[in-house]
Amino acid sequence: MDKATCYHCGDDCGNNPINHNDKNFCCNGCKTVYEIFSNNDLSYYYDLQSAAGASPKEVAGKYDFLESQNIVEKLIEFNDNGTQIINLYIPHIHCSSCIWILENLNKLNKGINSSQVDFPKKTVRVTFNSNKVSLKELVLLMARIGYEPYISLDDYDKTKKGTDRSMSYKLGIAGFAFGNVMFLSFPEYFEVGEFWLEQFKGVFRWLMFVFSLPVVFYAAQDYFISAYKGLRSKFLNIDIPIALGILVLFLRSTVEIIFDWGSGFFDSLTGLVFFLLLGKFFQQKTYSYLSFERDYKSYFPIAVTRITSENTEENTQVYDIKSGDRLLIRNGELIPVDAILINGNAKIDYSFVTGESEPVEKRSGDKVYAGGRQISSAIEIEAIKSVSQSYLTQLWSNAVFQQDKSGSFQTLTDSIGKRFTIAVLTIAFVSAIIWLIIDPSKTINVFTAVLIIACPCAIALAAPFTLGNMLRIFGRHGFYLRDTQTIEQLAQIDTAIFDKTGTITTAEKGNVYYEGLELTSEEESLLKNTLRSSNHPLSRKLYDMLAEQNIVPLEEYEEYLGQGIKGSTVTDSVKIGSAAFVGNTNINNKDSTSVHLSSNDEYKGCFIFQNQYRDGVGETFKTMSRDLELAILSGDNAGERANLTKLLPPGTPLYFNQKPDNKLQFIKSLQDQNKNVMMVGDGLNDAGALAQSNVGIAISENVNVFSPACDGILDAKNFKSLYQYILASRKAIKIIKLSFILSLMYNLVGLYFAVTGQLQPVIAAILMPLSSISIVIFTTVATNLLGKKLRQ
Repeated sequence: MDKATCYHCGDDCGNNPINHNDKNFCCNGCKTVYEIFSNNDLSYYYDLQSAAGASPKEVAGKYDFLESQNIVEKLIEFNDNGTQIINLYIPHIHCSSCIWILENLNKLNKGINSSQVDFPKKTVRVTFNSNKVSLKELVLLMARIGYEPYISLDDYDKTKKGTDRSMSYKLGIAGFAFGNVMFLSFPEYFEVGEFWLEQFKGVFRWLMFVFSLPVVFYAAQDYFISAYKGLRSKFLNIDIPIALGILVLFLRSTVEIIFDWGSGFFDSLTGLVFFLLLGKFFQQKTYSYLSFERDYKSYFPIAVTRITSENTEENTQVYDIKSGDRLLIRNGELIPVDAILINGNAKIDYSFVTGESEPVEKRSGDKVYAGGRQISSAIEIEAIKSVSQSYLTQLWSNAVFQQDKSGSFQTLTDSIGKRFTIAVLTIAFVSAIIWLIIDPSKTINVFTAVLIIACPCAIALAAPFTLGNMLRIFGRHGFYLRDTQTIEQLAQIDTAIFDKTGTITTAEKGNVYYEGLELTSEEESLLKNTLRSSNHPLSRKLYDMLAEQNIVPLEEYEEYLGQGIKGSTVTDSVKIGSAAFVGNTNINNKDSTSVHLSSNDEYKGCFIFQNQYRDGVGETFKTMSRDLELAILSGDNAGERANLTKLLPPGTPLYFNQKPDNKLQFIKSLQDQNKNVMMVGDGLNDAGALAQSNVGIAISENVNVFSPACDGILDAKNFKSLYQYILASRKAIKIIKLSFILSLMYNLVGLYFAVTGQLQPVIAAILMPLSSISIVIFTTVATNLLGKKLRQ
């Protein structure tokens, strides 16, 4: 009689299974979870992967500490108007079913707004309404369905759950066993006669067996687990041939020493696992190193305005902000740290954090959170945390900004791995069958040699190591990308679209002069304070040019995208922007970049700008035009057409007076023509276009205009190197393809010797992991050479 297995978790139900809906369950907990999923239309969970769940544990009273408001405040990342956000570590996350159910928590409780899983880190970021569900209730719900979170106040030092020593333990055990087994194998290697055969042959062989046990059942367990889950999900992953090779080697070796047929292949077995783990350990350390180098300091080379003790304003790097610093946040700027509002009318858009677009009004003394964007006049805040303690850097991975920009390269890698596994298994079984007919004594040797020598680990390592190293190299050169996928997308770009003001022009240089009626001191003061709230490059230029004025709080401030800004006090108002915006119908300076001004609806005059383009713009566009289609999309008038025509390659399309929506639609129309488009803007009026493009690059120049909608940040002083970065991305993809070819050549040579029975398992066990390490070394050296060329 077949034993019943639990429909939910797959465990043995024993002699008394619980039957419900013609399904067996090992306990009431699993049955309850099944009922919860079924009652909430989440039974598709079991279609993704059978028996994917875990038996829920009894947690009564375990999380009572979450009733303490002081503890909750330490755990919660965001808490505003009932909306709370928390990042929870879930050790049980292991498959697609786990991801699916955890990202559908909102169907289990209406108080949960959204949840996003980070599979590699085994975390889930939950946004919920604390008025409908408390943190304790959320945690208990997750525990009830078998996904109990690990909660410790020490987590927020990022040390406890970030330190996983299991890989070090496994590597140490495998290395210890490998060294001892090799030592015990020396008598066989050197054919020591009498001493070995007469007295200690059996002892040495059984000692080798004992040393191999922790290697197979502990050090190599991840490969068996991965292979089992792959087979259970009817998916052939690359760990299947590895696990099969280890298992066959162990069984064959055990049989040999039991029947005294030989010494077995314990040296090959322990060596195989040791070198596999060594490659995995090297990969883990490399990724950890990359993650360290790409922390918040690398992501944000931007500055924020700090108000000094002398009441002056200075720009400072965001990671230099300390608790107690007073910061000026202009319209459109992100709040970089958790802080207390001191002065000004705060109207904060938290859509970058929560996905909710309704702005939140704050008063003096209220707490404001990092990641919110001020959408009214300038405000002053006092930092209560440093940037490293807030989650500003998590915005890039927020589900709000996740769009389907994926290319085909990663899919190609997965496809190669799957096909490779099928090919290896086919060759192994066919070769074994043939040798079973020709010479049965070589069957196992050939079978194990094929499984070991043809492991696709080298293929699997090529892409992550190459792209990960390129991510680090780009960061060193002031080019900060969201993830490795962006490098793949950048390599496929065939069209580049550029904004003008603040992107190819710089606000640090150039002359400005005024034409029009003289301004009164009150008008100059109101204009200065209105400009103080704006982050537009032309506004910043004017603000720095105008004489110092007393800071006057604005009663009303509003910025009209692509048109201008309006500021007012109780008695006066001022408008500055395009001629149409301020009400001037007689424009005399159409051939220049100008900003018009009106006071109390009376036209006053205009400021005329002599644009200064960034160093190397002409040469950069000339080289890019060789294999890219270029265009300029500007929100300004056509005053710079003549200068741009001289500066840019002949025939470059120039589009002026473009509103933010016009830019987005223009990019979409190019994509409809199967173009891969890169949009380069300043992050202010270009957020929609940056998000729509295949790759959106925001130029950063000493202002806090970072937009989470972008895929990368380019330090403005490295603008002339942009095309080099695109070329480097293409070369990185070539390195990966070359790695594939090298790996294939290695496998073809190895398979020839394995199939013909000329390759001993001990040699194969050493060559296979060494091939993976050689691929890693090749990709690392090749990408580092690319990095050196970028410095030239």
